[in-house]
Amino acid sequence: MNTVLERLRTESGESPRYGELLAADPDALAASLTSAGLPLWARELAAYRLGLAGDRRAFEPLVLLLNHRDPPRCAAAAEALAALGDPRTARAAAALATNTLRTAYALQPVRLLTTLRAPESAPVLIATLSRLLSPHEPYWRVALACVEGLGSLADPRAGEVLTRAQSHPRLAVAATAALRRLRTPR
Repeated sequence: MNTVLERLRTESGESPRYGELLAADPDALAASLTSAGLPLWARELAAYRLGLAGDRRAFEPLVLLLNHRDPPRCAAAAEALAALGDPRTARAAAALATNTLRTAYALQPVRLLTTLRAPESAPVLIATLSRLLSPHEPYWRVALACVEGLGSLADPRAGEVLTRAQSHPRLAVAATAALRRLRTPR
């Protein structure tokens, strides 16, 4: 949390609005999400604080930030969405993780699905990893997150795709470890 707040403080350029948003109550934060002319850092700060507080008014802005091109914004949104506890979160993360046009930005949705351990988590990670096992796939970090997530989830349905992942040099060690977790009784 402190890293996110420090990044946003820096982005604000020491704006007085930063301090106001830090001190704002939930209703003021929610109102700022729809205020005209508010910079992105301010909207992110409001959504992040509301998400961590479990206020579902932050859901849609956080999902938009989860799909942002800036990795720190995606990571902060994933953290807040995990804390939010909104039942729509897993479906939204699944949609982002499986969107073939946005694969470059799927890392945090994949990690969020692992954290949520929702019913759709393993099937989405399996499908996403299967798609990313083609030769010369540039999104190996997303594939690695899928492998690690499947190892964490220890879902037996992942065995076949993890076995295939072992043949990829960047995924082999993690895939072998994930397969071990599948085979180890809990």
